[in-house]
Amino acid sequence: MDIFEFIANNMSTLLALIATGIFAGILAGLLGVGGGIVIVPVLFFLFQGFGVSPDSAMVIATATSLATIVPTSISSIRSHNQKGNVDLNLLKRWAVFILLGVLLGSWLVTRVDGMLLTVLFGVIAILAALNMLFRTGKSALFQTLPGKTGQGIMGTLVGFFSSMVGIGGGTISVPLLTLYNYPAHKAVGTAAAIGLLISLPGALTLLLLGTTPEDAPAGTFGFVNLFGFICIVPLTVLFAPVGASLAAKLDAGKLKKVFAVVLLITGLRMLVQVLLPS
Repeated sequence: MDIFEFIANNMSTLLALIATGIFAGILAGLLGVGGGIVIVPVLFFLFQGFGVSPDSAMVIATATSLATIVPTSISSIRSHNQKGNVDLNLLKRWAVFILLGVLLGSWLVTRVDGMLLTVLFGVIAILAALNMLFRTGKSALFQTLPGKTGQGIMGTLVGFFSSMVGIGGGTISVPLLTLYNYPAHKAVGTAAAIGLLISLPGALTLLLLGTTPEDAPAGTFGFVNLFGFICIVPLTVLFAPVGASLAAKLDAGKLKKVFAVVLLITGLRMLVQVLLPS
């Protein structure tokens, strides 16, 4: 089968993946949300629409999302670092612990049922949505970060849970850091670097150790769908500035609330699909 025949046979899948990249890029630029929190649920439901089982769809969505975060996080790190918003000292303290969490979490993805990952993502999505709706702009609960042991635990948990559900770490690390009175702009900038520490080893682990499901969509190697990666990454990078320019013209605060409601509904829908199957 040549490349043109393959494209013709998989045109609907490729178009849907292209739309995912555009959607994720615009939302990332518009609302400042990480791509993984958008890409994972979209791919999860998209792959099922093409006949992939929910279990397989979730592990492939998780791995593919991590792979897409690698190049986009590199671009984001450069931008934030130029503004002085990447805390290298925090990264040095957290890096080993994040890596340990990622390796454990991504290894577990290759061993556990996809239903567990779906439930975990649903819970994290709901918590992230509630944080956007009710905690944004609220005062910190603590005045300073905990000591070395406490920060080690934080870094391990960020790496562990983020790698298990295919997100870059900002969804968890930013609200976690701001709870401890950490400057929001530095939390966002540092989260971009944390995203690379999570996505690169996580994606490689799932690419090399994952056993491709029999019902996986075309172009899946290990647990990573390379066609999804190829379609999503350039469009996410291309359309993020479009979202950023829209943010300057629209009320991003209100749009973020709308996104939070959509994310809440998405998380609940994923939980219902697992816990209350039809």
